[in-house]
Amino acid sequence: MNKSLLIKGMITAVCFASASATSVYSYGEEIRIPVGSQGEANVELPNRGLSSKQLINQFGEPQRIQGPVGTPPISQWHYDGFVVYLEGDYVIHAVRKPKPKADTTSE
Repeated sequence: MNKSLLIKGMITAVCFASASATSVYSYGEEIRIPVGSQGEANVELPNRGLSSKQLINQFGEPQRIQGPVGTPPISQWHYDGFVVYLEGDYVIHAVRKPKPKADTTSE
């Protein structure tokens, strides 16, 4: 009888542990941005691997720079239609800025 109780307790503990572990990974947020809101399609984005000097030569000085932060150091260079992410001195990613929403309020 004690073995049966022990087995039931172990099964309960395993089920609880697996349910807890699953719930840790099940909390995520999916963000969807409609294609028309993702920025101007005709905006040229820099290629991955460009150095910061090449980036400046090709696109000019950024409007503002954020960072670097973290390890490895990541910086954000903000241009008119896009943001470039650099790791150290090299481009790792570039994204278009969302289009501003049209003002639908009437005056």
